[in-house]
Amino acid sequence: METESQTQLSTWDGYVDWKNGPALTKKHGGLLPASFVLVVEVLENLAYLANASNLVLYLSEYMHFSPSKSANSVTNFMGTAFLLALLGGFLSDAFCTTYCIYLISAVIEFLGLVVLTIQARSASLKPSTCDLHAAPSVPCEQVHGTQAAMLFIGLYLVALGVGGIKGSLPPHGAEQFDEATPQGRKQRSTFFNYFVFCLSFGALIAVTFVVWVEDNKGWQWGFGISTLAIFLSIPVFLAGSPFYRNKIPCGSPLTTISKVLIAALLNSCVSRNSTSAIASMASSPSPPIQTGKEGGQVSKSKDVEPIETPSTSLSFLNRAVSDTPACGALDCSVQQVEEVKIVMKILPIFACTIMLNCCLAQLSTFSVQQAATMNTKVGSLKVPPASLPIFPVVFMMILAPVYDHFIIPFARRVTKTEMGISHLQRIGIGLFLSIVAMAIAALVEIKRKSVVTDSGLLDSAKPLPITFFWIAFQYLFLGSADLFVLAGLLEFCFSEAPVSMRSLATSLSWASLAIGYYLSSAIVSIVNSVTGNSKHKPWLSGGNLNHYHLERFYWLMCILSTLNFMHYLFWASKYKYRSVRSSK
Repeated sequence: METESQTQLSTWDGYVDWKNGPALTKKHGGLLPASFVLVVEVLENLAYLANASNLVLYLSEYMHFSPSKSANSVTNFMGTAFLLALLGGFLSDAFCTTYCIYLISAVIEFLGLVVLTIQARSASLKPSTCDLHAAPSVPCEQVHGTQAAMLFIGLYLVALGVGGIKGSLPPHGAEQFDEATPQGRKQRSTFFNYFVFCLSFGALIAVTFVVWVEDNKGWQWGFGISTLAIFLSIPVFLAGSPFYRNKIPCGSPLTTISKVLIAALLNSCVSRNSTSAIASMASSPSPPIQTGKEGGQVSKSKDVEPIETPSTSLSFLNRAVSDTPACGALDCSVQQVEEVKIVMKILPIFACTIMLNCCLAQLSTFSVQQAATMNTKVGSLKVPPASLPIFPVVFMMILAPVYDHFIIPFARRVTKTEMGISHLQRIGIGLFLSIVAMAIAALVEIKRKSVVTDSGLLDSAKPLPITFFWIAFQYLFLGSADLFVLAGLLEFCFSEAPVSMRSLATSLSWASLAIGYYLSSAIVSIVNSVTGNSKHKPWLSGGNLNHYHLERFYWLMCILSTLNFMHYLFWASKYKYRSVRSSK
């Protein structure tokens, strides 16, 4: 009996190792397995962004898509990849461990990149080459038939793989830390900071070296590098297998959410006795709290006390708890209701980050086009527009360790709290920086257009006598905003969500990015529809950026970001953390 007790104390409740055996506190979890995840993120993001950042050029020059169709195809590809993170997160919570979902997703992305590499290498699998300058009257033949099918099969296999990885890899790394101890929570916060650092490091290699290879050596080499990167990520990830602790799936979170919402709606329509009692908690025990070892002592597992009375917030959902439910299959426990309430409270915070990602979408569209009209030479080197994201990427790589090693420790000493800067404060800082970035973008565009007027190059394709480094300012502020919001939202969703819904909740960070890209396209269309009439041209139409009213569009984005920030402050001020911890 004593041996069994010691064995029980030395295992992580609710976790297994990669062989589905018990996860041991002395062997599994911690900084070592999380470091494998960080290395994998470098390779994974390199493989994805190497193509996404330059894909519009491949589709237009080699697949002969029109500029608008190329842009829409890239937007759809990137949006789909990030939205599919919700599927990866859902499967990680409901059916498989994050460990399995990552491996399956990496293989799927690898297969998609193999298809794209083969197509880029073989002339027979692409449309015939054409030269518009030599024969301008002969239109280029757009990819179609089997060739188009091969292109989109490859692209969306990659999107499916990327979605699964984004939905499983961040929570897999975060699961390695013991949230029952202050040190474990601090290490988890550090992990999310360095996850964004590694994401940026992979992006840095992608938008510099790989983009150069694609432009100068051929796209088959660019796709080949991406294929090699995602292939290498698999053995690197597997190398950490003996050290990972994997959370046991708790069943479909969507089923619980749907059940509570439907039960609340139906029960409110059914007359009930005023003395209805709270349903028994026995049908849905609370997920166990992870236990861990710190300071040489093994922490004892504690049974979670069942919640017997629902909270007063979102009281409509309390109607889901009844001893006379409208339908027997909709019998809900108080624990289930409280978990759904947590998710419902997270959603407004998530929604307020969409506007930031809408602003970020400008970095790969109008900002690149602005820079393309300017002098992009640095000495004798001419910087390709697709490599402009190097500015926010480098700044994020510098800011992430500075934030973790200097800003946060200082904030902890000042505030006497464990986090120093709370998740919501961090997200708020990012949203405020997005307002500043859009204001700077508008001012830079005003300066650029004044140079256009002064130099008389309104309708000329010559580079303007102004350096593209002016565009760097909006990149830097938006890059800083992205660091604060992405890392803050990832950690916020993971730490605040119920244990059974953590992967799905963390995936909301990527879904926000996808929705932001879609919203950006919608705003551009709306702006052109509203501003275009018989007397005036739309602000954002035509083939010459110098005729655009881009500065007005940026001011509009600045105003929308300000309204969004005020909206965020309202929800953030009302939000109550699940637990408030003091510094130790």
